[in-house]
Amino acid sequence: MSSSPSARVRPRRSALYIPGSNPRALEKARTLDADVLILDLEDAVAPEAKEDARRTVVEVVSARPYGGREVLVRINGLDTPWGEDDLKAVAALPADGIVLPKVNSESDVHRVEAALPAAAPALWCMMETPLGVLQALSIARSSARLCGLIMGTSDLAKDLRAAHTPDREPFLTALGLCLLAARATGLAILDGVHLDLQDDDGFHQSCLQGARLGFDGKTLIHPRTIATANACFSPSAEDVDRARIIVDAFENARKEGKGVVVVDGRLVEALHVEEAVRLLALNDAIAARKPA
Repeated sequence: MSSSPSARVRPRRSALYIPGSNPRALEKARTLDADVLILDLEDAVAPEAKEDARRTVVEVVSARPYGGREVLVRINGLDTPWGEDDLKAVAALPADGIVLPKVNSESDVHRVEAALPAAAPALWCMMETPLGVLQALSIARSSARLCGLIMGTSDLAKDLRAAHTPDREPFLTALGLCLLAARATGLAILDGVHLDLQDDDGFHQSCLQGARLGFDGKTLIHPRTIATANACFSPSAEDVDRARIIVDAFENARKEGKGVVVVDGRLVEALHVEEAVRLLALNDAIAARKPA
């Protein structure tokens, strides 16, 4: 069993994109129960509003209004007219992370990293191009600053010429490759957005699928979807109870010099205990996260 399987466990069940050009939405976010807020300077902001959005986000994040929520800022790409200024501005903020759009290779990460001071926020990479997905493992290994990967299924669908289907079958290869890369390197990973805000059942099924695949949470485009994402990516009461039973039974067995134990007719080994400890730590972290 790992010496610290619960290390760095942080709830990321719901990650809401908020346009940096919308002061009202940025203010409302103070009252929302999202685990992660992604303040967006890229896709959600029109070209003519980019500079105003940057100034607004700098002012808002500097005031630290979001309590225990994880605050990320998605910048524009460095190959755009706004990217370098975005990076300089965000690097000096008390944010938790900088989200890099359309990462295609580890060299994209190295280019950003080279421009950052030592005390800059962590990095997150958007996985939203075919090349980026095929380079997922090298991207995930590219920097000690890297905290996680975020699926960008909307842009990916365009490049793949793939349809958005209820079962998301066209995306399973990309989702799986990025998930494997994240888990192989100890990174967090967030699932892509569900675009149809009128399709409550489809959104719920997408969240359940993402949780079953192993994602840490879901990226969102509207506050009304936060509660569903939080519920789907939270451990159930039954899961928590079973995890406690597994941990207690294994500890008792170890005191007796045994390396394995049977719980409810199933063999429990150290690997099962490690996952149980992680689940309990996540449950505790969810309980401890308070709205601002």
